[in-house]
Amino acid sequence: MELSNRQEQIIGIVKENGPITGENIAERLNLTRATLRPDLAILTMAGFLEARPRVGYFYTGKTGTELLTDTIKKFKVYEYQSVPVVVKEGASVYDAISTMFLEDVGTLFVVNDDSCLTGVLSRKDLLRASIGNQDLNSIPVHIIMTRMPNITVCYRDDLMIDTAKKMIDRQIDGLPVIKETEKGTEIVGRITKTTITKAFVELIKDEHL
Repeated sequence: MELSNRQEQIIGIVKENGPITGENIAERLNLTRATLRPDLAILTMAGFLEARPRVGYFYTGKTGTELLTDTIKKFKVYEYQSVPVVVKEGASVYDAISTMFLEDVGTLFVVNDDSCLTGVLSRKDLLRASIGNQDLNSIPVHIIMTRMPNITVCYRDDLMIDTAKKMIDRQIDGLPVIKETEKGTEIVGRITKTTITKAFVELIKDEHL
């Protein structure tokens, strides 16, 4: 986040004189405590300062980059997951291609009659199946999909940074967000590379903080 000149001055005062009360900071800047309250709140919430009751403000010693890193490391999957796009096991490759195009996604998740995850379809899977003179209406997706347990998954409470690393390591575009039920593995969301990008943009615009 970009700090105002006054916020930079406050950090400088706390660095040199901490612990220091809000009243003393205000005196040094020739301002009222009420005028400084919003700035102190922002600096504390952002992690630059730490406030202790009846003691005052401390400088945390963290740079803007360190604070940004700390914030990113706290992001959870459930905060950003989107609705998964699914097809049934018996759907044809043609139907899957149509769904991928209409929904504008790079990954489809395949479910059984109990709506439990059984497979994943990528653009590459569908492209391979399309090569040649095969009748795409006659090929069910369960023949070409990647099956469980060879599917990389994540859970609602997983950290976004760990999920992003999984996608990089496995060179895949998206992950299903799952939960285990009596019937099987239920898919409750999806996380994609686009999701990760949106999270970073949101952070930079200070919309998540």
